[in-house]
Amino acid sequence: MSSDRLTGLDTSFLHLERDGAHMHVAGTMIFDGPAPDFEEFKEHLGSRLHLVPRFRQKLRFVPLGQGRPVWVDDPHLNLDYHVRHTALPAPGDEEQLRTFAARVFSQGLDRSKPLWEMWVVDGLSDDRFAIVSKSHHCLVDGVSGVDITTVLFDAEAEPAPADDPPQWLPRPEPSSLQLLSSAMTERVTVPAEVIRGARALIRRPMKALDAVRGAIGATGSIAGKGLSAPDSPLNVDIGPHRRFAWVRADLGDLRRIKDVYGGTVNDVVLTVVSGALGRHLRSLGHDTDELELKAMVPVSIRSAEQHGDLGNQVTAMMAPLPVWCEDPIERLGLVRRAMGNLKQSKQAVGANLLAEMTDFAPPTIVSQAARLQSRQRFFNLVVTNVPGPQFPLYVLGRRLRDMFPMVPLAQRQAVCVGIMSYDGGINFGLIGDYEAMPSLSALAADLSDELENLAALAPKVGGNGSAPKERARSTAGS
Repeated sequence: MSSDRLTGLDTSFLHLERDGAHMHVAGTMIFDGPAPDFEEFKEHLGSRLHLVPRFRQKLRFVPLGQGRPVWVDDPHLNLDYHVRHTALPAPGDEEQLRTFAARVFSQGLDRSKPLWEMWVVDGLSDDRFAIVSKSHHCLVDGVSGVDITTVLFDAEAEPAPADDPPQWLPRPEPSSLQLLSSAMTERVTVPAEVIRGARALIRRPMKALDAVRGAIGATGSIAGKGLSAPDSPLNVDIGPHRRFAWVRADLGDLRRIKDVYGGTVNDVVLTVVSGALGRHLRSLGHDTDELELKAMVPVSIRSAEQHGDLGNQVTAMMAPLPVWCEDPIERLGLVRRAMGNLKQSKQAVGANLLAEMTDFAPPTIVSQAARLQSRQRFFNLVVTNVPGPQFPLYVLGRRLRDMFPMVPLAQRQAVCVGIMSYDGGINFGLIGDYEAMPSLSALAADLSDELENLAALAPKVGGNGSAPKERARSTAGS
């Protein structure tokens, strides 16, 4: 049973979820063509669930909180509950789709069932339809979410016929006594493994000393950097409702900018987000002089062998966002140097170490630590950039055109930015608290302007003078 027990990091996402701060990740996907027949779609999805077994499992909680929850097969799995069908009213524009997606995102997942939902949305204008999907963060991180997408969809419009899926027989669900017994057994056996590991280190004292020094330096780095997040208008009490906005961009533009001015695509993304936040705060009358916000930037530590595995394999860095700087090239230089220094430091290693340590902490301590983290301001917002597949995907012959990520808000954080690249494009998904961010659509417009400004300052190779690809601005959903 231990192999199906949540890690400490995954469990922390359950403890963080309260008072309207739902910890699920989601995406809104737009496809060409009419929506497939709904029964055909459910059959198609059901035929591939064996490839993502967590989608057929639910959580069981250990009595008296004596262990982390475990995944067990759900003998009552019902696709009619998890896969749903709706339609937009006329005219079926993208603003209506964002409004619907924001409402779906505002609702928590039922913890007594497998922690995912998928909505097929008919009626989108220009002969399109959409799929809105969400999964709990304890089930999936951004990168493994992309892996799930590539499993559930096809890389060709007309794929070869698939083999019949294997028959699924759910394993018997453990009793409460079995859950408690297993957790107590692990509590006895895991420390023995730690002791054996410690003995092995003692046999090599200098190597052990270096490891301890590195661990202290790493955790000190992440703690020292994280505690410095300043006060800002973005860090206020939030409610249960959300707004959603998005911006489309050309991945080629961002690559050209980093080729001209140095750094990485992620540096360009952080530069654009910094500029948009600064522009937006100033438009609302806030002083941004010398204001440097902190963004929590998740970093995948998933190895090539782990692609396709569910659960979270992430650490984090606290990236400075120089919102005070109005010059985009100067701002990019500041971000590039700061991120380079962070990568050379031990900050990401420290965050990973702290996450791994939760596997050894008693569940009650993990719970209290998660609640303490929600009350402390280690960062002002989350900015996460997930590389998606750079080839077209299809569902039942319909081509996927756009993928817009939806990232959860932590307590007292009114906005976050998710970014996902796909098939030559890169899309920004902005989630905002409904009451604290009534101007989310204006922030999306500011982000679009910052993208265009930077792209205009990076000449195209060959000097053909062609205009940058048109980017769509958006309004917030409710």
